[in-house]
Amino acid sequence: MGSMAPTADESLLKHRAFVAFWLARTCSSFGFQMFSVAISWQIYALTNSAMALGIIGLMQFLPSVLLALPAGHLADQFDRRRIVLLGQLIECAALVALVFLTLFHWAGKIEIWGLVFLISVAKALEWPAITSMLPALVPPGILARAMASTSVGSQAAVIVGPTLGGLLYVAGPDVVYGVSAAFYLLSLCLVARLRYERPPQTRLPMNLPNLFAGVRFIRDRKDVLGVISLDLFAVLLGGATALLPIFAQDILHTGPWGLGLLRGAPSVGALLVGIWLSRNKLEKHVGMIMFGSVAGFGVATLVFALSTQLWLSLLALAALGGFDMVSMVIRGALVQLDTPDDMRGRVNAVNAIFINTSNQLGEFESGMLAAFFGAVPAAAIGGVGTLVVVGLWMALFPHLRKRQKLENDPQHEATRN
Repeated sequence: MGSMAPTADESLLKHRAFVAFWLARTCSSFGFQMFSVAISWQIYALTNSAMALGIIGLMQFLPSVLLALPAGHLADQFDRRRIVLLGQLIECAALVALVFLTLFHWAGKIEIWGLVFLISVAKALEWPAITSMLPALVPPGILARAMASTSVGSQAAVIVGPTLGGLLYVAGPDVVYGVSAAFYLLSLCLVARLRYERPPQTRLPMNLPNLFAGVRFIRDRKDVLGVISLDLFAVLLGGATALLPIFAQDILHTGPWGLGLLRGAPSVGALLVGIWLSRNKLEKHVGMIMFGSVAGFGVATLVFALSTQLWLSLLALAALGGFDMVSMVIRGALVQLDTPDDMRGRVNAVNAIFINTSNQLGEFESGMLAAFFGAVPAAAIGGVGTLVVVGLWMALFPHLRKRQKLENDPQHEATRN
């Protein structure tokens, strides 16, 4: 097909179910980003304790890991749209509860932690179901562009959401929670009206073999194992963004405004590249493009580590975000297209565990390295480590390296088995 003009079938806007899905995901992302900013400000204003802030992180992290496999099993067994509706209904109700608790001055740290935990449980329940819905809404040939578009909405929320939340916080945290609840309500309405059909599934018991079926599937499919493990190690090693406050203050000698720019730079890079990917189809050499983008991520991390100029650091971080977006879209589409529909919930759940734990552990690893060696060597080690992992994975997964298209080629598959 090459560079032919997109046909009606290739236009994402022609797929009304996808447009509703995109709007719903973007609305809930905005709601969550605004809520995240307000909850941090509110708990710190109440307690003046860094530990209280840390517990919010823990309340979000635990459900995302502990409930992922059961949530993946449910997403494969039951109506995915109903699971998403239930999750968003709980999130919306928890935000409304935060509005009332704050208005009547009943919001203490225990109540806030409890509601954050409830929201995190709902998000953990919803995640495998909502990610598994996307392949049914567009043809396989444009799935990568659909995923890029969805990521663009999420990145826009990451950039604009916290700023909007911060501005509204001036009027009080209850106002932010109210607006966040409205975003979730809008998302709920869009998902409820979404046309998503799936044949009834054979009910399987929630036992250990069925819960871990996603892990076995990933282990047996070399390409899926390759992309998920590459992401795990690249994120583990490339967690330099956790060190941004140190770089801003001690190396780039800038204030809070500079730190704000540094934090936003990766999202800006990701947003720009995501817009391009949502309009252009990846036709050839997807394996090498993915490896090249992860290597680019490593090089950008290295440039950031060695930079002493704010403008160069911002460019490096924007490049880092852009490269990450390319590999994320290819990885995500490849995993979805190589996984049968009745396994997608469980495979996406395992993928979510890897992403969540590697992000958290990557920040921890960067912090530990920085404590022992200093921030610059820690970030540089991460960049070099990412390049080493890319080289190793290219040798370990030759079929993935040679892969041309996102859609699996049965003949190519047959020659490999």
